[in-house]
Formats: sequence, C-alpha cells, structure tokens
Amino acid sequence: MKKHIITAAQLDLLNCHSCGLLSKAAGRVHNVLKCPRCGAELHQRKPRSIPYTWAFLIAAYIMYIPANLLPIMTTTSLGHVQPDTIMSGVTYLVVSGSWPLALIIFVASVLVPVLKLIILTYLLLSVQFKSQWRPADRTRLYRITEVVGRWSMVDIYVVALMVTLVNIQGLAEIDAGPGAIAFGAVVVLTMFAAIVFDPRLIWDNIGRTYE
Repeated sequence: MKKHIITAAQLDLLNCHSCGLLSKAAGRVHNVLKCPRCGAELHQRKPRSIPYTWAFLIAAYIMYIPANLLPIMTTTSLGHVQPDTIMSGVTYLVVSGSWPLALIIFVASVLVPVLKLIILTYLLLSVQFKSQWRPADRTRLYRITEVVGRWSMVDIYVVALMVTLVNIQGLAEIDAGPGAIAFGAVVVLTMFAAIVFDPRLIWDNIGRTYE
C-alpha cells in the first residue's frame, strides 16, 4: 500500500530549534529567517550537519580506544595498587556477586556507547547513500540515541562517588584514572554528534510516495 508524503519543507514550514515553533518561512531580517516567537535564526536544515556529525563521531571512535584500554580508576589498599579498566571492574563485580551493579555498568558504559556510535554511523551513511528504507523507524532510532546517550555517564558517577567516599588516608584510596577522562570525552562527543545531526535529512531522500 502506497502512502502519500508531504513534508514540512514542501509546505515551506520551518521548525525553530530554540522554542519549537513551527512557522512559515517568512519574516526575513537582513536576509536571515527569524522565528516570529523567540527571534532565533531559522534553517530548513541544520548548517553543515553531516560534516560536523562525522567530526564528532570520528573523535568519539578515537577516544573510545583509550577509554577501554586505560584504567578508569586506581585503588590503593594497604600499599597494594590495583588499576581497573571498565571491563575489569565489571568482571570484579560479577565475581564478587554484585551482578546487578555489574549489569548496569556494562549496559551504561559499554553497550550504550557502542550502540550509539553504530546507530549514528548507520544514520549518517543512510542519509549520504540516499536510503529510503523505513524513514520513521530510522527517526525513532535517532530519538532513542538522543535520550539514552546521557546515561552512559553512570560509570563516571560511580568513580566520582567512590573517590569521594572510599578515600581513607593510610588504609584505602581510590583515584580516577586516565580512562575516565577518555570515557567522559566519548560520552560528550557522542552527545554533540546527536545534537548536530539533523534527522530531517532522513526524510529528504524519500519520494512523494513509499511502500
């Protein structure tokens, strides 16, 4: 069954990124379209969305390597120093019987960032290769990455809490490692990538009808 598609761009409608108002492409001030409600600059599509998204994604992929290889925290207890990466920390929690916490950290710190990188890469490629496959589902994928991305910071919160609460001078001490900085960078970079990506580009490749 074929469905008729009419996009906002075809109706000359623009969505304001500041206040969310949908308005006609009118009201130019010095050759720039302005939102009639808040005065923000309007664009049919986010300027340079694809190259900016690629830049943030590539940087996130690069930072993901040290985020997983370098220790995210270092524990010193009675003179014994134990560095832990994300996965070694998850393994320790499983072995010690704290598998619910291990599962939360694994999902938030390993699974979610990887899926977000893969989904954003797929969306970019689908836009650049002019894919017409299930645009509504691809838009939902984008919305999911937008919502869940911030929860990847759970591991950083755990490290911050442990550094604050467990430091007992002379007995035990926990310090954040370089992996925590790299992991925080991955989370922030993927959040920026999701922000600068324009999901309306998905619909630009769709004809006036689709199956």
